[in-house]
Amino acid sequence: MTRTRRRFLGAVAGATTVGAAGCLGGGQGSDDSAPATDESGESDGDGGSNGSGSGNTLGSHPATTGLDGQPRLGPPPGEAAGTIVAFEDPSCHRCRVFEEQTAPRIRSELVDPGDATLVFRGFPNVYPWGEVGVRALEATYARDADAHWALLDHYFDEQATFEGEGREAVLPRTREFLAAETAVDADAVVAAVEDGAADAAVETDLAAGEEAGVNGTPTVFLFRDGEYRTQATGSVGFEFVTTALGL
Repeated sequence: MTRTRRRFLGAVAGATTVGAAGCLGGGQGSDDSAPATDESGESDGDGGSNGSGSGNTLGSHPATTGLDGQPRLGPPPGEAAGTIVAFEDPSCHRCRVFEEQTAPRIRSELVDPGDATLVFRGFPNVYPWGEVGVRALEATYARDADAHWALLDHYFDEQATFEGEGREAVLPRTREFLAAETAVDADAVVAAVEDGAADAAVETDLAAGEEAGVNGTPTVFLFRDGEYRTQATGSVGFEFVTTALGL
């Protein structure tokens, strides 16, 4: 069991406390009732810091460790002017709002024109069902990238019901969704989660996030022309992203 894995299990054990406060770990105490985006483009993220590592480029920053193997929308990281690396938890309420309000504009106004790349990294830190969900996302991505994005949308769309049913319901519901709505082998995905085949990919993301100083979700790291610009945790508005990236 790695150090990162132990840290993750500890986070899950304390999920009730963290979840009640919102999606910001480490005692930052976000409030799920607070607006998650600010039309002025401001963010309640801490900005400035690049975590415990010393790298300030796309190739050396700790948040980008193993980046080539991560789910992404847009060109390979570094080819577009902007690279956005988002650490998210499917059980995180703030992440759901980020996906509902900010991510669609990133996709349509930055990724589709070729101005930015959006990278997803799973970082379960709120409710236990999110840990199972992140493993299922990794197992799905290993087989079908399109199915991964569909499953991610499904988790956020149905977040409230997953939260109510708990972690035991995640895999049966995941199998049902993937079989009905995607072309991926749903049984193979579930089997990969159950036998631990997805664990290494999850631990890679957790280790990268830990090294980069992630202590809540969503945490978004922004790079422009290969250079680190800033990061934000919690409420991350579209205008904050475009202003930071100069796009």
